[in-house]
Amino acid sequence: MPRTLTKPVVISGIGLFSGADTEATFAPGAPGSGYTARVNNHAFPLTISHLCKAPAHPAFAGIPPRSTNLAHDPNADRPEFITAEHALSALAGLGLADIEVALTGSETPIGDGSAIHFVEALKDAPSAECAGPEPFVVTEPFRVTDNQGNTLLCEPADKPEYVYTLDYGDAHPLLRKQTARWTPGDRDHYLTDVAPARTFSLQNEVEQMRSLGLFARFTPADLLVLGPDGPIDNALRFQDEPARHKLLDLIGDLALLFGRPIVGRISAERTGHAHTHDLVRALAQQARHI
Repeated sequence: MPRTLTKPVVISGIGLFSGADTEATFAPGAPGSGYTARVNNHAFPLTISHLCKAPAHPAFAGIPPRSTNLAHDPNADRPEFITAEHALSALAGLGLADIEVALTGSETPIGDGSAIHFVEALKDAPSAECAGPEPFVVTEPFRVTDNQGNTLLCEPADKPEYVYTLDYGDAHPLLRKQTARWTPGDRDHYLTDVAPARTFSLQNEVEQMRSLGLFARFTPADLLVLGPDGPIDNALRFQDEPARHKLLDLIGDLALLFGRPIVGRISAERTGHAHTHDLVRALAQQARHI
């Protein structure tokens, strides 16, 4: 059975893109409300229909999204809820439903780039069983692909499973083909094997972003940065940590389907946020006609 919080939980930290101190308060939501946001005097659902078209930072304009960012008005000139995917992943991975997340700024705390800071605060918080949203049962296959052959496939299955395969080819020795998987509802597996996996960046990407004024409050010891010889001032938590983090993101982005658990097999190969957003839009269209 899904559970919901019975008391608020406050998590503080720094926003990745703004570098500003921020605070997220996770509180019980109304029954049947799914995941909702309260920020900048606006309340809105954390669903695909509120995905903001503007990037998290002007430096990312015109390229596929590097994070999942939402706003009460999807056409707003800047998002109000930045890097939603890690918080949503933690909520879905823990089986929590009907949660309101209030932000003091416009970003969730990035922590170390994983979901573990959310999970550690939420896993033992006071909670109670709730009805939760009705699962979405996949009845027909749906595929999202692009001209590079990156593919996201959603298909019927008796037992739900999410699978992510990462493959950067020869771009970096630690980013060669690797696969991570999770069975929705397996809270313990999420806690130990998915939540600690951190987002990663290549050294040249970070240097470029820092030249634009980003990430000034972070060092490679805080977040996972991959240099030519491996992690800089850091170490991998799992040999396949990059694939596990992509799986973590996938779980969070799929929660944009009204917070409904998905009963089906979802397999992603070299995909990113934009592919998952497209899949959730398609599933949302199906859900409205069920």
